[in-house]
Amino acid sequence: MEIIADFHIHSKFSRATSKDMDVDHLSKIAKIKGITLLGTGDFTHPQWFSELKSKLEPSNSGIYSFEGVNFMLTVEVSNIYEKFGKLRRIHNVIFAPDLKIAKEINKALAEFGDLFLDGRPILKLDSKRMVKIILSISKDCLIVPAHIWTPWFGLLGSKTGFDSPEECFEEETENIYAMETGLSSDPAMNWRLSNLDRFSLISNSDAHSPLNIGREANVFDTELDYKKIIEAIKSKDKNRFLYTIEFFPQEGKYHYDGHRNCKECLSPKESIKLNNICPKCHREVTVGVMHRVETLSDREEGFTNDNFIPYKSLIPLREIIAEAKGIGVNSKTVDDEYKGLVGRFGSEFNILLKMSEEDLRRFLPSKIAEGIIRVRGGNVNIHPGYDGEYGKIEIFSKDDKDELQLTLF
Repeated sequence: MEIIADFHIHSKFSRATSKDMDVDHLSKIAKIKGITLLGTGDFTHPQWFSELKSKLEPSNSGIYSFEGVNFMLTVEVSNIYEKFGKLRRIHNVIFAPDLKIAKEINKALAEFGDLFLDGRPILKLDSKRMVKIILSISKDCLIVPAHIWTPWFGLLGSKTGFDSPEECFEEETENIYAMETGLSSDPAMNWRLSNLDRFSLISNSDAHSPLNIGREANVFDTELDYKKIIEAIKSKDKNRFLYTIEFFPQEGKYHYDGHRNCKECLSPKESIKLNNICPKCHREVTVGVMHRVETLSDREEGFTNDNFIPYKSLIPLREIIAEAKGIGVNSKTVDDEYKGLVGRFGSEFNILLKMSEEDLRRFLPSKIAEGIIRVRGGNVNIHPGYDGEYGKIEIFSKDDKDELQLTLF
């Protein structure tokens, strides 16, 4: 069966998250989006762990369910430690095969940080040592470095990261099978580094509110079985791991370099000319993902081969509707149109991924259909994100928008 999976999300017990990040709301929105499998996120937090135990129905295959939506036990942790004379802040996602194993993991990690403080706990624990601890509890666990290019908290990030997976994990690198690309990079950017070739590249939303689940995801053709899904990731089997669903990376909030407070957004070439110094405040800019990829890559842009898992770049349906109508994405008009379309055609992903171009043009408002078709073809303009600011997408040109305004009068 085809499975759309978003493994990395957060609960209401993580900082800066919506109070609606609970099992009930997540299940409701997952159905609307067309998500088959959600990571639980935050299983190390005692209150969230109790809620998961009380609400989720177990199966014999390491998958849990609630009202028709499936869950896999996951948590993102923040490893903060010194290594090679530098402070490291590395986020990692842990996958666990069942609640019993998750409970043992929680007991072990509680020695390195207060698990009550945050759904994404801060651990004074070297990433390498953590891999040893987790796998000593169960070999069925999977550890995946999260959003690996994020400047402040990514494995390869410019501020507190490393220059290679081996530098971080040393001899434990052989037990790392996948990397999470993060919102500010797509697989093609990662393909430029030959030392990432052996890793699967997975993509997840890192959602802090229900509406953001599934903005990045993974698509499998396999049974709903923990071990089989993990094996599909580890093996990079293109018959089972079909593709990833991606943000356009320019939309990610760390794609380009810059200073948010100074409203300075700089391409890598512009930053290099300025010696990475902000032209307004004369302080060092936050070096973004694209710059970091250019620094570490050993291949030219556009490199690919047949062994790589493919991907599709999408824009959420609400954003397409808002662009088509020339109004705000949070408006009631957009919400009503979205609910009407999803109610009629099954799910958001069915509309964005499955409907034929002919059916889109036949059954959807013409402007919305055109927007979806343009997004599928990558025909969009994006102002890149930088230093914590999300990028801004334009599906329609000024001429398109002028034409739209004329039709309103």
